Amino acid sequence: MKFNGPKVKLSRRLGVPLTAKSARLMERGHRVSASREDRRLSDYGLQLLEKQRLRFQYNVSERQMRRYYQKASGMRGRTGTNLLILLERRLDAFTLRCGFAPTIFAARQLSGHGHFEINGKSAKSPSQALKPGDTVRVREKSRDKPLFDMDWNAYAPPTYIERDTEALTAQLVRLPERDEIPVICEEHYVVEFYSR
Repeated sequence: MKFNGPKVKLSRRLGVPLTAKSARLMERGHRVSASREDRRLSDYGLQLLEKQRLRFQYNVSERQMRRYYQKASGMRGRTGTNLLILLERRLDAFTLRCGFAPTIFAARQLSGHGHFEINGKSAKSPSQALKPGDTVRVREKSRDKPLFDMDWNAYAPPTYIERDTEALTAQLVRLPERDEIPVICEEHYVVEFYSR
């Protein structure tokens, strides 16, 4: 999915900062018009809002989200947690968590343009799923680009990722636990939305 609209406006509507700029504005106390405190939502409205929040935090289409839900519901364990883990294993989400990209939108673009390798092989699909033990590396030809001249201290990866800033590599050490996944979402509403 490619969202080209205003990200701050979308962030306000969803109540979730999707970019650094929207995070700054929200921290300064700008009211979020779509928050639950501002209006009473029906059960369906709550479910739809949480589904949209999750979709845009991972920048996936409705069709992709529905496929991830169907896969998650066929797995052992809680469907909502399974859904988040499946989304977190995407190449674009992983590169965002590593700090190789500042936003999910940039991560999708960088992944789609072939700036990364997985286990030494070229990777061009942002939706490619990683397995524990997989290593993502910034391609040699891409290393001198200003894109990867990052302030690494500003992008500390979660504990399920090991990153080497010298080699520009990161490894998915294990699948994440729910409380380690840095998304704002009450996933049980998403499950309710798709199980209707």
